[in-house]
Amino acid sequence: GETVLGVAMMLLGENSRTVTAAVKAKLAAIEPSLPPGTKLVPFYDRSVLVNRTSATVFKNLIEGAALVIVVLLVLLGDLRAGLVVAVVIPLSMLFAVVAMNALGLSGNLMSLGAIDFGLLVDGAVIIVENAERRLSEARRARDRDLTLEERTVVVETATLEVRSASLFGEAILTIVYLPLLSLTGIEGKMFRPMATTVLLALAGAFVLSLTVVPVLTSLVLVPRKEHTETWLLRKVHAAFVPLLGHAFKRRRLAVGFAVAMLAVAIACGSRLGAEFIPQLDEGDMLVEARRLPGAALSETIRTDTELQRALLKIPEVKHVVSRAGAPEVATDPMGLEQSDVYLSLAERSQWRRGLTRDGLAKEIADTVARDVPEVAGGVSQPIQMRTNELVAGVRSDVALLLYGTDLDELVRLGEAAAKSIRGVPGAADVRVEQVAGLRYLRIVPDRRKLARYGLTVEDVNQLTETLSVGLSVGQVLEGERRFSMVVKTRHGYDGDIAPLRALPLRTVSGQVVPLGDVADIVFITGPAQVSRENQSRRLTVEFNVRGRDLATVVDEARNAVQKTQKLPVGYRAEWGGQFEHYEEARGRLMVVVPIALGLIAFLLWLAFRSGRLAALMFLNVPFATVGGIVALAIRGIPFSISAGVGFIALFGVAVLNGLVLVSFARDLEAAGKSHIEAIREATELRLRPVLTTALVASLGFIPMALSTAPGSEVQRPLATVVIGGLVSATMLTLVVLPIVYAWLAPKVAEGTPSLRPPPSFRMPGQA
Repeated sequence: GETVLGVAMMLLGENSRTVTAAVKAKLAAIEPSLPPGTKLVPFYDRSVLVNRTSATVFKNLIEGAALVIVVLLVLLGDLRAGLVVAVVIPLSMLFAVVAMNALGLSGNLMSLGAIDFGLLVDGAVIIVENAERRLSEARRARDRDLTLEERTVVVETATLEVRSASLFGEAILTIVYLPLLSLTGIEGKMFRPMATTVLLALAGAFVLSLTVVPVLTSLVLVPRKEHTETWLLRKVHAAFVPLLGHAFKRRRLAVGFAVAMLAVAIACGSRLGAEFIPQLDEGDMLVEARRLPGAALSETIRTDTELQRALLKIPEVKHVVSRAGAPEVATDPMGLEQSDVYLSLAERSQWRRGLTRDGLAKEIADTVARDVPEVAGGVSQPIQMRTNELVAGVRSDVALLLYGTDLDELVRLGEAAAKSIRGVPGAADVRVEQVAGLRYLRIVPDRRKLARYGLTVEDVNQLTETLSVGLSVGQVLEGERRFSMVVKTRHGYDGDIAPLRALPLRTVSGQVVPLGDVADIVFITGPAQVSRENQSRRLTVEFNVRGRDLATVVDEARNAVQKTQKLPVGYRAEWGGQFEHYEEARGRLMVVVPIALGLIAFLLWLAFRSGRLAALMFLNVPFATVGGIVALAIRGIPFSISAGVGFIALFGVAVLNGLVLVSFARDLEAAGKSHIEAIREATELRLRPVLTTALVASLGFIPMALSTAPGSEVQRPLATVVIGGLVSATMLTLVVLPIVYAWLAPKVAEGTPSLRPPPSFRMPGQA
């Protein structure tokens, strides 16, 4: 025969893949010493999922980097300029990896899942684009090739010209990620490494943009006689200039259209569902099998065997292993009536056409209900189930926690609530915590009779211990080995209490008194378990969410329960599970995100010393959310903490583009142009850097948004938000922002300093 041995272990603070590899090596070393025909077969290997998700992350990162480099080459129109900007990507990632290693952070789905190479090269794009333009102007002014010394001076001056805008932009991108560092609990464990990695990469990119990039630009770039744009940008520019002119002629219409889009986004956002984080497709399934309390081990083994045979008939199921009993782990209490059934699935390419994970889960649940009706089964995934249990105390996605004093009343309320929840679309595997149904032997001592014979309650307790677990009466020595001698009773507890009543109790005088003469003995049916929390008895109604978003299902379930029953006085209900953690994370972000936005507003005011201009650039924030919300609605993706991270990243890029445009307009005004001429010329001249930063930031997320590989579920909402939001934010920056600036500028022009003094180029040897 074949012996299947499951090894489940993890050392605190260790790398899961490293530990798993060490376990496999040890098993391989042990296997040759086993009896013939015996094999060690791990039935669940988490490193498979780790390798899958890691491969997805690195594939998306490589594809994103390639897209960013291609866009840089196409939009900058200069191979050398594109390569100078592109060199920031590997060097900033190297900086981040070295820092991660020093901080003890691992590279995984969460820590690397939010890195967008487009964000990393924004500062370098601004510097290289301005340096290239200034080099062309200097080349045309001198009508000859520039020497290395002349190129160095021009690049240095061009870098200083946009240094303040770049500095403020990088500071804004840094601030928007700070709220993630404030998350606590399970959401903090997941998103703090992500924010830390992004901040480290941004720090490396900022240092490189002010050191390596200017040096490489002065050495590599060859000034051209004419500052020409690429064919694509010429076409875009030719279409954009008339559009901008029409927008200036019909200002109210343009602003009204933007406001209408904002209203549409608000309407779409109100219909978006919500969830904590997208559910990761682990590649395996797990069935939580539950039987009546007090079920014998033989019954558990029999039904587990039937479960395995039934589930193996499903084509996608390769292997089934059941684990029953109560392990000695405090975080995983299980009775003999409970078992975890692990299902190893085939590769997704081998599944039947059109079959989804939710569809397979429903088929598994239907198979359990049809072939093994005496077992109540809930379908989940191994890590999903364990995470739910550790963070919320239940093994399902959502739990209704009922608190009160009377167990019978709690059971009645729980059954009524479960009936209401079963009618909610998307609520699956609804079950009430099993409380009653266990048979008890109850021994009630009569203290007066005990005192008459000179006995105590302790004497009865000693006999009760003998009945339940056995009484240790001594030890037997065999060499150096010790064996305890335990007295036990052999009774089937089949309802006949006569032998139990005849059990002897010895008094101090040596008289033997039957237990039945000094105590009442009866068999009763009582609770299988009594759960307590916050000094109250608790009953749990659990269910999973399948096919819909978490928040919508919980809201409908809550309304359904409230309509069908009213809690008695002294009883209360709370909703827990993933929904609880979603509300906690959302509540914390609702506090820290406005604080971060306030810091950004302060930076903008510090840059221009104008509250009106700071508010003007802050218009990008609500209008950037328009595209993000619409993109989520089009793709049918609910809002989640992962999508929230996307909005946070989006705010930084949106404000940065507005900062670049307005700062350049203020420089032109300082040089003597009117505010309308300045903003129109600034919009036309900064079209390329604004489009470049927006495109590289959005296209860097394209592989994440389109990927269907394992692990992409967490990245998809974030990437969708950034791509959609940058579309609307770029339209606002290039069309609506100049119009509003033209209205506001006369009111703020006087006494408002520009972000930098007007540029003044002096070539070596020039008077």
